[in-house]
Formats: sequence, C-alpha cells, structure tokens
Amino acid sequence: MSTHTRPDLATQARRDHRPWSGPERVYDLFKELVVAAAVVGVLVVALAAIIGSPDESPVSLRQWATAAPADFVATATAELAGTSDTATYGPPYNSTAGATQTLGPVDLQSLSGVREPIDTAQDFVIGPLEKLPQPVPAVAQWTAASAAQRSAWATAYAHALAKAPGGDPAKAAAGDYGPVPALDRALLASARSGTLDGILGGGTVAGLDHTGSLLFLGDGTYFPGLADRQHLTGDQWGVMNETGNYPGQSWLWLFSFWYQIPPFNALGNADLVIVGIMAVLTLALMLVPFIPGLRSIPRWIPVHRLIWRDYYRGGRDR
Repeated sequence: MSTHTRPDLATQARRDHRPWSGPERVYDLFKELVVAAAVVGVLVVALAAIIGSPDESPVSLRQWATAAPADFVATATAELAGTSDTATYGPPYNSTAGATQTLGPVDLQSLSGVREPIDTAQDFVIGPLEKLPQPVPAVAQWTAASAAQRSAWATAYAHALAKAPGGDPAKAAAGDYGPVPALDRALLASARSGTLDGILGGGTVAGLDHTGSLLFLGDGTYFPGLADRQHLTGDQWGVMNETGNYPGQSWLWLFSFWYQIPPFNALGNADLVIVGIMAVLTLALMLVPFIPGLRSIPRWIPVHRLIWRDYYRGGRDR
C-alpha cells in the first residue's frame, strides 16, 4: 500500500508556482512568426500558380442553362407561377402562410419577419429581362396583365412542361400560355450568354452578393443534382463534406448526425428541433463543472493521469 498522502492546498499551490529550473534559451517569437508567414506565403503562391485551387469552379447560371436547358426553363416558369421553393419558403423572403417550422407555439422563423423580400417572378425573371439592352416585348404583356391572369398562364405552362417528353419546351402541348414561353426563351438566352450571371450575381457594388443566383439555382434540379453526386445532401457526410474528395467542417458532425436517425429524419420541423437539442447539449457542456456525477467522470476514468503520467509518477498527487 502506498504511504503517499494527498498534499494540502498550500503545498499544491507552492508546487504549481515554483520557478523553472530547467535549461533556458533565447526565443524570438516575432522572428518565428515572420519566417513562418513568409514560408507559408511563398508555398501558397507557388502551389496556386502550379496546380490552382483544389476546389471545383463555382456553378454558374450559364453552366446550368447550357447543361440543362429544360430544367432552367421549368424553374423559370415556377418562379413566374410563384410555386418554386423560394417563392413558398416564408420568412425572411416572403410571408407564405404555413411555410415556417414551428415547435408548438414557438415560431422562430417568423420572429425576424420578411427582411430579405423576394418576388421570384420580378427578381429572377422580369427584372433581369428589363435590364437587357434589347427590350423583350413579352415583358410588357406580362406586366400589363392582372395577377390572376399571370398565375393562370404560368401554371398552365408549368403543367405542359411537366407532361412534355424530357421536359422539352419544344415538345410542350399547345395552349394559352400568354408571354410565358417567350419570357423563358429570353431568360434562357440571357443565361447562356453569361449576362444573367452578372445581373443576378452582382447584388452589391463589389459584386459579392450571390443570394439571388444561388436561390434561383437551388430552385431547379440541376444544382441539387450536383450536390447529390458530391454527397453534400446530408445522407452520407452531410454538411461535413466538401466538394471533391476532401473532408469538410468536422465540428458540424453532431448537427449532421441528428438528421440521419429517426425520428428526426422524418420531422417537418427537424431544423428547429435539432437546433434546440444542440443548444441543450452546449449548455450541458458549459455546466459540466457544476453537474454532480458528470463532473466526477475524470476521477472515475482518469485518462488525464495516463497523458500526464510523468507528473503523477511517484505519487505526487493521488
């Protein structure tokens, strides 16, 4: 049996504050910082010049319109009809009734209100066409019609596209679609020329606000399809993955975990529920030193003694 006893607090404090008796040498932290930054900077510039970025190029509206024109036209029609995901999302983009996630009486999504108002027909289709150098006659016909007439035209054309082989607009059945087909063709041509990327992807003077183009892309099936092929949809690595064969943000693994298991993977308000769970877990982690039993785990499973075995060797603190 060991004869060592636990030192009193005063002895422990003196040991913790005793001066260092080992070897010393001059250490220039600033010099190390400058040298490290210079070396890393040279390596980054050299590798960027030789191999470029490891990430894939951003997806553009031009790429979408060229690779999947039928999906582009179908999405533009849904924006005009007000039936796309963005058009029915609710706050902060619009006030669509019943669109928010709630937990009992709690409706956090509606608390902030509509702070980024988006009219999908105007912002994604009509507005960009109005900015083209050459006027599009169909725009005047659309703006002159009533809201009910516009909805009837767009909804009818959306149904026709859904029934057409491959969603090909050229194979859609004839009908009263008003100016919608002409609007779609003009927007498709604008996207293929690259003009639409500049209009929707600008947003600010610096041209760094891509909210409009990303929402428009996300309303179609082409962009989510790319994400699915890169395993970015949450069914495998979820938000932890990165484009290409690279791991993503490991600290988000716990958020992604909940979306994979019942009953959370079938909840309509999963986002709100999981955020609540993570808030409770984070609070519990903060309060570990104050929770009886939980705070005693290090004494029951003394992994720290294995890591700091040199310190604890010889019974310094048992």
